[in-house]
Amino acid sequence: MRYSIHLALALCLPALASLAPAHAASVRQGQQLARTYCVKCHAIDKASPSPLSVAPPFRDLHKRYPVEDLEESLAEGIMTGHPSMPQFRFDADQVADFIAFLKSLER
Repeated sequence: MRYSIHLALALCLPALASLAPAHAASVRQGQQLARTYCVKCHAIDKASPSPLSVAPPFRDLHKRYPVEDLEESLAEGIMTGHPSMPQFRFDADQVADFIAFLKSLER
């Protein structure tokens, strides 16, 4: 009986692994998104000030709220933020990458 359970698990685990997301969140890709869309206003590193004083440095966002709370806004299109912030929208992979990048700044 135990052998049957182990055999069944051995056969099922590779199939379950294939159900995992094809794209794991990438800090590097998230950082590139920040460079492309955000660096003109926000500090995207761990030390420099934001070029636009009303734009919070990304390293401080986690002090205001969990950065995961941004997922829906990033996917649906951020329309608020600081007054001069443009509206933009990320696809699901970009959202995961961007959140991974923001989380990397918390350390």
